[in-house]
Amino acid sequence: MTEERYYLYPVWVRLWHTINAVCCLLLILTGVSMQFSNPKVPLIRFDIAVSIHNIAGILLSINYLLFFAGNLFTRNGKFYQIFFPGFLTRLKAQYRYYTGGLFKGENPPFPIHWENKFNPLQLFSYVLIMYLMVPVIFITGWSLMYPEILPSSFWGFSGLHLTDLIHILSGFVISIFMFVHVYFCTIGKSPVSNFRSIINGYHESH
Repeated sequence: MTEERYYLYPVWVRLWHTINAVCCLLLILTGVSMQFSNPKVPLIRFDIAVSIHNIAGILLSINYLLFFAGNLFTRNGKFYQIFFPGFLTRLKAQYRYYTGGLFKGENPPFPIHWENKFNPLQLFSYVLIMYLMVPVIFITGWSLMYPEILPSSFWGFSGLHLTDLIHILSGFVISIFMFVHVYFCTIGKSPVSNFRSIINGYHESH
């Protein structure tokens, strides 16, 4: 087989990805610490966890603007476009590969190349997370930092409590996505090749 390398991760994408990963890990760690805070045995002292959480959230918000602008003004944005005709069929094909074909040594149905950075399941999950869940967690997070802007009640619920619940649920979904994302990154030419891509910018295929 002939090995191919595609330069799919320019410097700004790699920088964004690194900052994103560090901030998300800090947010998860401090968020869990605050959620299950025990004054006698704190994972992170509550006031410190709050400060780190807020700072990481602000940095992540700024970093998201870099992601959004980069996708708006560079060719990277085209990788996040979903073409709906036949998309469900492509999703099923990728699902069958991950649940069966992969373990039988079959070739992936949608190999990565210059025009196809993500397979259908990756594309669906990335668009869902980056363009829906992340904005939700930002809006609720900033609202919790400035609770005076929240309505006192909403549909009979406390505006503050409802916002907090949505923020926690969004964080939970994003946390699951991160762990699944790390696992699927081990599915490549080698278990470390996809991690190497975010360092040198080249996706290795064969």
